[in-house]
Amino acid sequence: MGVRINVLGTSGSGKTTVSKRIAQKLNVSHIQMDELFWKPNWRESIDEEFFPKLEKALSSDDWVLDGNYTRTIPIKWRQVQIVVYLDLPFHIVLYRVIKRSLIRAFKSEELWAGNRETIWKQFFTRDSIILWTLKMFYENRERFEVNSKSAQYSQIRFVRLCSDREVDDFVTHGLPSVVEENGFPVE
Repeated sequence: MGVRINVLGTSGSGKTTVSKRIAQKLNVSHIQMDELFWKPNWRESIDEEFFPKLEKALSSDDWVLDGNYTRTIPIKWRQVQIVVYLDLPFHIVLYRVIKRSLIRAFKSEELWAGNRETIWKQFFTRDSIILWTLKMFYENRERFEVNSKSAQYSQIRFVRLCSDREVDDFVTHGLPSVVEENGFPVE
């Protein structure tokens, strides 16, 4: 049996960076939910498209999944062993999402399915990831609190990380012991 980890957090919290670090340390695949979800021209996948893609991506024994998408919990947590929630302070997350949006827009960085962020979209529309962060930050925190205490998910090890130092300590020192407790040897 392999290791299956889901990294959660509000946009700008570092989900992709941290999940890539964990996947690299464990030598397992990294799966980015946004890559499965977004279609060209920022069109969203409908659940009938998205769910089968997610199930296929999670069909292997070893993975680190990066992404929230609450409606996918019944799929992604069916076999997950560890859920890591990046609960960094609001001001840090907001700063990071603004900085990331500016860098991506100025560099015209290609994201998923050829999509690119623009200054206009990020600062002047309702589709702004910055507005999304403002709206979802506290809601995500509350949802994690409820789910981590739910008897329905008692088989899952929940890890909440509240600072960059805690993230670094977990990836460097805590991750190996947590993963080994779940029967997956770490090199």
